[in-house]
Amino acid sequence: MTRTILIIDDQPEIRELISLYLEKDGYHIIEAENGNEAIRAIHNHKIDLILVDLMMPIIDGYQLIKKVRETHAIPIIIISAKNEDHDKILGLGLGADDFIQKPFNPLEVVARVQALLRRSYNYSNEDSQQTNIPDTRKKTVGNLILDEDAFSIIRNGVVIPLTKIEYKILELLMDSPGRVFTKQQIFERAWNDYYIDGDGDNTINVHISKIREKIEENPKKPAYLKTVRGLGYKLEKKI
Repeated sequence: MTRTILIIDDQPEIRELISLYLEKDGYHIIEAENGNEAIRAIHNHKIDLILVDLMMPIIDGYQLIKKVRETHAIPIIIISAKNEDHDKILGLGLGADDFIQKPFNPLEVVARVQALLRRSYNYSNEDSQQTNIPDTRKKTVGNLILDEDAFSIIRNGVVIPLTKIEYKILELLMDSPGRVFTKQQIFERAWNDYYIDGDGDNTINVHISKIREKIEENPKKPAYLKTVRGLGYKLEKKI
């Protein structure tokens, strides 16, 4: 199956360079020079992955990611010259899956695209293979219910949607309440990729923070999702 990649950047030479390398690898490319064009492309085509710059006219990358995440779970990679930690954390917190700094090696872009599509494809396969398994399809810890069919968390009767990464992290923690999971275990389960010490820590921290916002009454004083200093995270058995 040919995958379709949407490249969003207001610099045509950047779009042309990335397109050249991705097309050589067999991908179908759609280009957009601003957020409005990107939204039209997403509406009119089946997009498998988005590459987006942050600094764009009309609708910037942050706004676009937020808008896409309201209705789609399309994998998103940011490619930007904004390389401060807070830029990366904000982008990932809004729902992006990866961040590549400009200037970049086009071969790295291809590799990141391949890796993210592979992880997303494997995740979808896992979902489809499990659809016929006779099970309650729900996990319960305290007042939290993880709905495995709807990919959502129910807290005190309120249904809260999850991203794929949030779901996989919660699924891991709720499988074994009270057990401490290291950042390596969480990263390799949720991202289905190898963990290099420290490399994925910011990404994990951002997603843990987003999960707390969804499941905790007071995210700053979490009752469920606890940090175990020097070790990792755990979900309390009883609240």
